[in-house]
Amino acid sequence: MLTLKTYQQQTLDALTGFLQRCRSQPVAQAFAATLAGQERAVAYQPIFGDTPAVCLRIPTGGGKTLLAAHCIAATSRTLLDTDAPVTLWLTPSDTIRTQTLEALANVRHPYRQALAHSFGDRVQVCDLDSLQTLSPQDVGKTAIVVVATIQSFNVSNTAQRNVYAFFEELAPHFDNLPPQLTQGLEKVTAADLLSQPYLTEKDVGRVKYSVANWLHLQRPVVIVDEAHNNRTERFFQTLGRVNPSCIIELTATPVAGNNVLHHVSAQELKAEQMIKLPIVLAEHPQGWRDCVADAMRTRDQLETTAQAEPDYIRPIVLIQAAPKGNEATVEVVRQYLIDEQKIPEDQIAVATGAQKELDGIDLFDRACPVRYVITVEALKEGWDCSFAYVLASLQSVNSAKDVEQLLGRVLRMPYARSRQQEALNKAYAHIIAENFAQAASTLKDRMVQNMGFERFEAAAALLPQGSLDLQGGQGRAPNAIPDFTLQVSQAPDTQHWPEPLRQAVDIRPTSLGATVILRGDVSADTLAQAQAFVEHTVPAKERDKVRDQFDDFRALRQAMRAPAQLGATFVPIPQLCLNLDGHLETVERETLTGLGDWNLAKQPAQLAGFNITETVNTFQIDVNAARVEYRKIDTAQLHLDDAPSHVSEQDLVAWLDRELRQPDVSQPQLQAYLLRMVQHLLHDRRMTLTALVRARFQLAQAIEREIERLRQYAVAQGFQLRLPEMTVPPLEQAAPHSFRFQPGQYPARNVYRGSYQFDKHFYPVIHDLREKTPGGKEAEEFQCARLIDAHRLVKFWVRNIERQPQSSFWLPTATDYFYPDFVAELIDGRILVVEYKGEPYKTNDDSREKKLAGEQWERSSDGRCLFLFAVERDEQGRDVAKQLEAKIGV
Repeated sequence: MLTLKTYQQQTLDALTGFLQRCRSQPVAQAFAATLAGQERAVAYQPIFGDTPAVCLRIPTGGGKTLLAAHCIAATSRTLLDTDAPVTLWLTPSDTIRTQTLEALANVRHPYRQALAHSFGDRVQVCDLDSLQTLSPQDVGKTAIVVVATIQSFNVSNTAQRNVYAFFEELAPHFDNLPPQLTQGLEKVTAADLLSQPYLTEKDVGRVKYSVANWLHLQRPVVIVDEAHNNRTERFFQTLGRVNPSCIIELTATPVAGNNVLHHVSAQELKAEQMIKLPIVLAEHPQGWRDCVADAMRTRDQLETTAQAEPDYIRPIVLIQAAPKGNEATVEVVRQYLIDEQKIPEDQIAVATGAQKELDGIDLFDRACPVRYVITVEALKEGWDCSFAYVLASLQSVNSAKDVEQLLGRVLRMPYARSRQQEALNKAYAHIIAENFAQAASTLKDRMVQNMGFERFEAAAALLPQGSLDLQGGQGRAPNAIPDFTLQVSQAPDTQHWPEPLRQAVDIRPTSLGATVILRGDVSADTLAQAQAFVEHTVPAKERDKVRDQFDDFRALRQAMRAPAQLGATFVPIPQLCLNLDGHLETVERETLTGLGDWNLAKQPAQLAGFNITETVNTFQIDVNAARVEYRKIDTAQLHLDDAPSHVSEQDLVAWLDRELRQPDVSQPQLQAYLLRMVQHLLHDRRMTLTALVRARFQLAQAIEREIERLRQYAVAQGFQLRLPEMTVPPLEQAAPHSFRFQPGQYPARNVYRGSYQFDKHFYPVIHDLREKTPGGKEAEEFQCARLIDAHRLVKFWVRNIERQPQSSFWLPTATDYFYPDFVAELIDGRILVVEYKGEPYKTNDDSREKKLAGEQWERSSDGRCLFLFAVERDEQGRDVAKQLEAKIGV
């Protein structure tokens, strides 16, 4: 089974936390609590009443379908108290439905393996037609996934779709239904008699034996793929008919009404080696032949580069030809490749609605000769090959509406890991346009609107071709920043502009107003001055757009000047180590649990705060002071280990063992602990086995939290015991015990959008740094970052990212890893780490442990490492600037 990427696991954790909160809180409160502290927190839209309905935002290339498969188990266990859920998986088209159905049905496919990881072989995948053959005995024993298109359900008149039709084959599923369950089901009407002549007048008013009614009875988990396409009132009515227990929408581009619970950035995908970034963009004002020729040269150079890779890679050009009626049609481009560029015919494949030359071809096969794929828009879904490196769009940038779909094919990283040759970690786009600004503007808009990029991410991800020397030094001078082009409705009056600004600006009248061209190499002050003057002269309705375009240009400048983008390296940062039995070992979480004598088998079996109270129709369960409820279910529906007659203590322990596997706990230890825990609850707490079995999911969650509490206690003991012995390794031993900031490995979110331009940040974007507070004042962390950036002895710095142990620098504490706010390399090779607190730290929070860890790191480094716990004013009355000066020295 594919291991989830960090961003996928964090997305799943956010969903699980939300669903857990839904057990004890109204959905809107649970949503707000999950988003607490996030910059983009918004109010929950209760479109489906009390039914949880949330959206997971994953950019193109992020593996939404794999994540969706994992969401099924998370929802069934956390919210529904079952390990045999019914899921309705809705896709936006029949092509994607077929692909999804085949993948989920294939036991070797990662999507199916994700289901098997949670449900074993108790999985049935079907479409709407095969659902009619499902046995009632399968319901409640197996996880059932029904894959269908949204269009199959999405009608106003239910007599127009088979999913709402009467099928006698489904009759066993409706036997002996109590009246309260039939109330919400659709009944046979006179209109049904017209479409189903075997029904008679006597059937009018009967419950329909329909697929839709069957789903309504099961209260399915609903997965909605590409959810932004479906925000109509009819769609909401459609979902209401199937009576969902939970709705999980997945999309790259949510719209109003999508309750976005978690947002993944494109930088996170890049850091996890899922996509190629940046996109090297070349504009071609001379026409489509130049565009194709340069795309070919790019591909040829990449294929030569790929020879040095251990894995086989055959770069492919994806050519978006123009529709019929234009010059560069599919056939014209194909003949151009063959006749003028002398490309062998077997290296060209055409994939359009009429020609499907990719069908049955394995593009990853070494024997496959295809290096050029020509399409118009037929590849916008249902096609994927991460050997596609170069996009050549021959349609006008103003009319190429599907270019982002094709670019999405080019972005995928071969084998989902970075290549040794840096050129193979980038994507390449050749577009017909007058200049870089025109090409970048259109492509950036598509990336934001249709691919899930943030505007700043897209601006920083598009770099001009000449800056990366793809043409052997031809074109622009290396690293030359392109001019900034801005369209305005009226030409600004420059009469009163400062002379240096007028010298840097060229204003050209157009039929729609004017084009303002600003030299790309102007200073940050001149750029800010130009923005102020232009904003003052344009109509008020244009100012937001002007401001956005200036901000995008700053993002481009930041990206092109970033040290990581220019090939610089960040000095390795030594981590705290311990000498254990003569061997130096980095102090990780696992190290500390061992030092704290972590042995679950020796821990007392107790579960304070866990209580079960049975009412008439529900169970109420108290877990750590939070009360949750769930519906009462018949004992006959419980299938622990498929016990033939009744569930034993051993069955319950075996089920808990499967649910609660721990990486640092051996199975015998876990089983012994669980047996003692179950016996404690049965004999000491006087709970019944039936109650524990019915509440088994809440029980598993409570035990999991208790194990984590015991582990944390062991970690704290280990940390406090051995902190004085922790040390930074000597230089000759530091290499295997050091962290290094790697180019492209920076999973930033909520990237910096301020007007101040940082010069020394190592990466093209800056993670979660806000220039202003909600009240409009300069944020204190921003002020600290600006002081670090401006310090004469700072070479590079990084805004460190929390909860990213593979991509960020961390120090151990008694509770978890500590991710300092800023890490800087000084020009003399020393490392400066800054944790900004604002107000002086208090001994009753985790600041004390952070400070102790940082000071031990500095103390043991022989002067190579500096740690500053910065506050607004320290005990000596010094501000942050003076604290920095005192720490760094001369």
